[in-house]
Amino acid sequence: MTGSSDSTFTLDTPLVLAVGKPTATALGKAFGMLTVSDLLGHYPRRYVMRGVLDPTSGLLPLNEYVSITAEVVSSTQSEMKNRKGYIVAVKIRHGQGMLTLTFFGKTRMDWRTRELAPGVTGIFSGRVSEYNGARQLAHPTYRTFQGERDEAEKDPSNEWLQRPLIPIYAATAAVTSLILERSIDLVLPHLGDIDDPVPEALRIERGLLGHKQALQLIHRPELSAEWQAARDTLRFTEAWVLQAALAQKHTKSREEHTTPRVPAPGGFLERFDAMLPFVLTVDQEIAAAEIAVELSATSPMNRLLQGEVGSGKTIVALRAMLAVAESGGQAALLAPTEVLAGQHLRSITAMLGPALAAELMPTLLTGKLPVAEKRKALLRVVSGQSRIVIGTHALLSDNVTFFDLGLIIIDEQHRFGVDQRETLRLKGTVPPHVLVLTATPIPRTIAMTVFGDLDVSTIRMLPSGRQGITTVVVPLAEHPDWFWNIWRRIRDELALGRQAFVVCPAIAPKEVEDGAEALPLPPEDTPKALTNVETTLAGLRSTSLLQGYRLEALHGRMTSDEKDQTMRAFAAGEIDVLVATTVIEVGVDVPNASAMVVMDADRFGVSQLHQLRGRVGRGSVPGLCLLVTDAELGGVARERVDAVQSTLDGFELADLDLRLRREGDVLGDTQSGANSSLRFLRVAVDGAIIESARAAAFSLVSGDPELRTMPALRDAVNRRLDESERTWLSKS
Repeated sequence: MTGSSDSTFTLDTPLVLAVGKPTATALGKAFGMLTVSDLLGHYPRRYVMRGVLDPTSGLLPLNEYVSITAEVVSSTQSEMKNRKGYIVAVKIRHGQGMLTLTFFGKTRMDWRTRELAPGVTGIFSGRVSEYNGARQLAHPTYRTFQGERDEAEKDPSNEWLQRPLIPIYAATAAVTSLILERSIDLVLPHLGDIDDPVPEALRIERGLLGHKQALQLIHRPELSAEWQAARDTLRFTEAWVLQAALAQKHTKSREEHTTPRVPAPGGFLERFDAMLPFVLTVDQEIAAAEIAVELSATSPMNRLLQGEVGSGKTIVALRAMLAVAESGGQAALLAPTEVLAGQHLRSITAMLGPALAAELMPTLLTGKLPVAEKRKALLRVVSGQSRIVIGTHALLSDNVTFFDLGLIIIDEQHRFGVDQRETLRLKGTVPPHVLVLTATPIPRTIAMTVFGDLDVSTIRMLPSGRQGITTVVVPLAEHPDWFWNIWRRIRDELALGRQAFVVCPAIAPKEVEDGAEALPLPPEDTPKALTNVETTLAGLRSTSLLQGYRLEALHGRMTSDEKDQTMRAFAAGEIDVLVATTVIEVGVDVPNASAMVVMDADRFGVSQLHQLRGRVGRGSVPGLCLLVTDAELGGVARERVDAVQSTLDGFELADLDLRLRREGDVLGDTQSGANSSLRFLRVAVDGAIIESARAAAFSLVSGDPELRTMPALRDAVNRRLDESERTWLSKS
């Protein structure tokens, strides 16, 4: 590993000049690092005190690359039985756990057993595997503290060998934590002056370190207090830079020009409101007014409408469509599934009534439409005859052209990628207004971090007349005999003339439904086959408890026509029990469906369980949701299920879901916590930091959109957001 030793580096210096080509190539391949900033932004995951063992307990996770501080308990060498060569087996103790290190060689490795003699402590790194039921690291890399002491005595210039705190970095088999440590050692001493992206007054007000000092202390602290101060500084800096980027996007979107959409007296919207058989809730009225104001402006609306399950977001969105239709504009509603798109078409057509529907001609466009129907639909869209277009990903096709696209409505936005949304937006001759719908309530911190450039409207109130939902956990781990009580309870609902859903995470054995979360079990749990539609349907049809009732399946492997026919039959009362996957998660509206059984409920996330539950209790009869689980008390999986039982407040559940599952990749399309692009910032706990950074950033950017007075912040924004992230921000 060689780099330039007499140069001064900036954050934008290419890594190849700092650490040499071989190491730079390895860092690029492993982590996508290209510059000094990328390397220094790879912060330590934790620190260990030299010579102090990790306080770990239990089994280490299989297939993960780990670095642990441990003590050698025994070290043996023996000849291999099935081929020539030797094996060294070293048992190490880490906190409460034990682990085996294995090394293979063609010749004896006496030096290895001497180096790893009982009592030796060090840091051992490798991928966790299993052999004969025991966890092991095969051919791990390691550094012993005694060996480093001996080396330091021989050459005192190796100061890094005597650091009391050792940084441990996220690593790979090719690029170990030690390689990262040594690479950073090549950079830090030659790092030149760095302009701080946080203004001096704000830095002093919050008691933050300078940016260069924070980078030095996060990587090379002498005391715990030093890395903690550095972490606090870098956490705020991360929030500040991200909010500045969102503020720029928000400001620039206001500079675009579009066609104002103002409803005319006696027009579509006024006629629709006059025939509504109910009064909008206060929340619906407020959201509708906010949308109306922005639709009438010359800059495009970019608004998120979030609301509880069944809170009436669709009617608010429909009123926006009608306002756009007044001026000859078209609204495109993009739905994630064909089932939901078809449901939207039917419900919107019904709400409009025969006269308005005939004038506005709501049109469905999906990928599986017959050729003749698709040709008719495309002609209605391109001619402007259809003012309301509802579809799936088919709307994004090159052959779909709009006459005057004035409003885009994205339903369940998390189901769509960035490029898909942008493709639809570019189909407008002028920038269309955008309304994003979500029935998954979003915690405030997520809204500020992910949707910080969108204005947010919230509907919390449910329409009057809803009877509510009773949720009951059925814990089969404690009460296996309750299994048949589930179906007796469903029979009781059916006997009253009602209908029921049974939800499974899989279609068939080993075939998980696309879109189902099917969360992984904790490592210590014994894997259990997912309950599936095919087996469950066959079992329910054979039981005497449900004899005489009509049971059918619904899942993603069915054709578009099959799914549509099944949903129509269920809505018409021709099916009593629908055994389905999560294709019924959102949008399915059957008021007579009063009961739901969710099998393997612990395999779904909190928000998804809340969404599923929202399919019942939508009419004048109360809803019942049975969450069936084998999860043991005390585990996170059971905690999720119990939480859904405890409250019907989707906003409260969203906060809990965030705490349990982390926030996901907020700057990209990934929605799971495993690949979060955030470094120190955690939206689950850092709400106050995010809020203060947001207020300060928006105040600054509103007066200086191009950040001309803050070049360091401008550079930090550009540096922090790689090309894909910048693309995301420009399209979101």
